[in-house]
Amino acid sequence: MKRIFLIVFFILLIDQILKIYIKTHFELGSGVSIFPFFWIFFVENPGMIYGIHFGNGYCGKILLSVFRFFLVFFIFFFLYKNVKKGSSYYFTIPISLILSGAIGNFLDSALYGLLFDTGTVYNNEYCKWIPYNGISKINYFFYNFLKNKNLVNLGGYASFMGGCVVDLFYFPIIDTYIPHWIPIFGGQHFKFFKPVFNLSDIVIFAGFSLLLLFKNKIKNVKIL
Repeated sequence: MKRIFLIVFFILLIDQILKIYIKTHFELGSGVSIFPFFWIFFVENPGMIYGIHFGNGYCGKILLSVFRFFLVFFIFFFLYKNVKKGSSYYFTIPISLILSGAIGNFLDSALYGLLFDTGTVYNNEYCKWIPYNGISKINYFFYNFLKNKNLVNLGGYASFMGGCVVDLFYFPIIDTYIPHWIPIFGGQHFKFFKPVFNLSDIVIFAGFSLLLLFKNKIKNVKIL
């Protein structure tokens, strides 16, 4: 169990350091090119992967955060049972990667609305998510609570469970225009790979990939 804890801890530590640095040093929608096919590019995602939303508006955002909480709890319980049973490392290590990623994105949703003074928020009048200008600063919400004894006004851009996930890795491997002489698609802009993601997303993908890769070596899995 110690090995599993260390994997989860170090992934979460690196994930949160990266996200907090990007949030406090980059403007939303800005980035730097490391290579032509690799950018550090800051976006905020109020939904799930590929921008899929869990319901409409702010209520949908809260429901997504609650869903992430129960998902983290289930994965942790599932992993704990299998570690205690002595399941193969071919199984428990990939699951620990998935758990790390799930916790990382949950922390963004749960705490970032309180931790930062500005962020992407939902506008009920226009029925869409509104970005912000400038660079965010860390909001010392615990200090504000101790000072004001007020859970409502903690100085963040959103309430508990109302934060947005920070994404920062962007890989535009192909970014070109399709020649006009090609039927149907000619003249259109083609970009691959469009999504911007974070370390949590990467380790979740890695965890599922390893499960598929080592499926023939996985033994003694305990479902319940």
